Amino acid sequence: MKDLVLIGAGGFGREVAWLVDNINKVEKVWNLVGFIDPAHKGESLNGVPVLGGMEWLSSRQSPVSVVCTIGNPEIRSKVIAEVSIYSTVSFATLIDPSVIMSKWVEVGEGSIICAGSILTVNISIGKHVIVNLDCTVGHDATINDFCTLYPSVNLSGNTHLKSYVELGTGSQVIQGINVEDRTIVGAGAVVVRNLPANCTAVGSPAKPIKFN
Repeated sequence: MKDLVLIGAGGFGREVAWLVDNINKVEKVWNLVGFIDPAHKGESLNGVPVLGGMEWLSSRQSPVSVVCTIGNPEIRSKVIAEVSIYSTVSFATLIDPSVIMSKWVEVGEGSIICAGSILTVNISIGKHVIVNLDCTVGHDATINDFCTLYPSVNLSGNTHLKSYVELGTGSQVIQGINVEDRTIVGAGAVVVRNLPANCTAVGSPAKPIKFN
């Protein structure tokens, strides 16, 4: 078994700990050492210890796999940059055993695909992406690095999410749509037209309401 640390002990972090437990029920892959989260140092959350802050990783002498469970793409990116300097750290990819996906799906390092999600064929998922519970991703979709899909997102075929995109809970993106870098799509929105970079879009059909 390989040692694994989760960065972030919030609600999603605890859900990912459950995902790790699900993986180990099928095959003993991960030894979950604990969480990295200075706000909860010394606590035990659902039986998993909180080890402290980044100083724990900096003092680590043996190899350890890491996944960042922080939903916000910008913060997640900064955390990954910070831990990448440690020679003992590598990045795990976590996929819940209940996920239905074909062999024609590529998933980058550090990414998380949660229970109940379905990914069909010829899909490319970048590094440090989060696909939360009960999402669907259609054929020929591309999801770039550091995107976050919150629960029950439907991403249709031939769609392209550029980097750092966030799709809110229950949102839908119809086929062939591009969503540019760092755009946020609100919960329940329906995206029927391409969205520009750095905006927040809401509604059905989704329209930009502000630029970030």
